[in-house]
Amino acid sequence: MSETIVAVPDSYTREQLEVAILGAPPALTSDEVAELSGVESETSKRLWRALGFADAAGQAAFTELDVQAVQDTIALTDSGAIDRDHVMALTRALGQTMARLADWEVATLAGRVEELERGEQATGSRLGSATRLVEDLSPGFEKVLVHAWRRHLAAAVARVSAMGAQDADLHTAELTVGFADIVQFSAYSNQHTQARLGEMVEVFESRATDAVATHGGRVIKTLGDSVLYVCDEPEAAYDVAAAIVRSFGRDKSLPDVRVGLATGPVVMRLGDVFGPAVNLAARMTSVARRNRIIADQRTAGLLPPEQFQLRTLPLRPLRGFGDVEPIAVKRL
Repeated sequence: MSETIVAVPDSYTREQLEVAILGAPPALTSDEVAELSGVESETSKRLWRALGFADAAGQAAFTELDVQAVQDTIALTDSGAIDRDHVMALTRALGQTMARLADWEVATLAGRVEELERGEQATGSRLGSATRLVEDLSPGFEKVLVHAWRRHLAAAVARVSAMGAQDADLHTAELTVGFADIVQFSAYSNQHTQARLGEMVEVFESRATDAVATHGGRVIKTLGDSVLYVCDEPEAAYDVAAAIVRSFGRDKSLPDVRVGLATGPVVMRLGDVFGPAVNLAARMTSVARRNRIIADQRTAGLLPPEQFQLRTLPLRPLRGFGDVEPIAVKRL
């Protein structure tokens, strides 16, 4: 979003809203962007695809700001700081992150647009209220966006240096993975309206995210009916799980939840995590009882025995792991 302020017209179109967001009307083709930025056409198109956009196929879909963005991106390699492969990887990560943020922003603000259209300053068009909202929010939100990125970057660097990553592989660390999901989400979806379903998912993600942040963990991803998170210590991962269970399981208006915990080497790439511990945590929720927390043997063994009650459950077959003895965990 640009800080350029566009005058609100008497009538509104989608194109006018696009200008309010981009700061200028699209007037350049991808080939013209490449020519003006001084890079090969295929390189410019690769960057565009890495950001998550389809090829504009000769259409005037770009602005001067896109030219500047291509130049700034290529300058990263020209400086010698990183190579082209690293630039493409970072661009893909940026595109995926921004796409989700944009969808989240639109979904969050859609209700506000409706409120504005019902108020005294209604424009007679949702596009009109959306345009005004963009103009009001863009300057401040862009500043917060950059600040949040810097804060998260600082936190990520601190994690790499402090969490025990091996010098030979800075992408791998010993972590406890938590996977929480909503019990019988499909059945719940069939019994409630889309509006109610959306509200419930928002409540679940909000409460789960708060629980993770409160206990020093990190949300890796949310999938509507589930959340995947990691913590440096098993105790913190349990406390997150317990907070989620308390918040959701005791609310009779919401469905039950269940949480699986597993500890082990975790590979971190592009904001995601991989490894047996990740898969095991997710698999264990399939055998967990409602509003209960179960852990693998390794996690249970790392919890202080004087603070936790551990109960070994019968062998359960888990896809990809064979027969596993999960352990029900409860803080004393």
